[in-house]
Amino acid sequence: MFGNPSMMTRIAVGKSAGFVIGLMAFIAFPIFIPEATWMERVGILFWYTTLGAIIGVFGVMTYHPILKLPFPWWIRAPMLGAWMNFVLMLLTWDWLANIMLAIFGEGGLFLSPYWFVLEGAIV
Repeated sequence: MFGNPSMMTRIAVGKSAGFVIGLMAFIAFPIFIPEATWMERVGILFWYTTLGAIIGVFGVMTYHPILKLPFPWWIRAPMLGAWMNFVLMLLTWDWLANIMLAIFGEGGLFLSPYWFVLEGAIV
């Protein structure tokens, strides 16, 4: 299965990386947000696992069909991570705003949920 970069290999690696990042968030949530529920913690764990799988599936596309340009992984993955976190941010704006407030405090620099989009591009 891991001999050549097949679709299953890409999905397995993406899901594994997403699960590790989601697990770190799952463990860190009670430290930063003590009132976080189990549903929120498990949701973040599953979100990053799913995001890793989607990036793994998207990793097959190495050439952009419309622009007729190569599409390297270091462009594909951050673009897709930022887009998926942007969609999540639009769906959960109030919840993310409360999380940012709980983590960074009242006068914090990173209070906007739009920072979550940058985090998706980096992670």
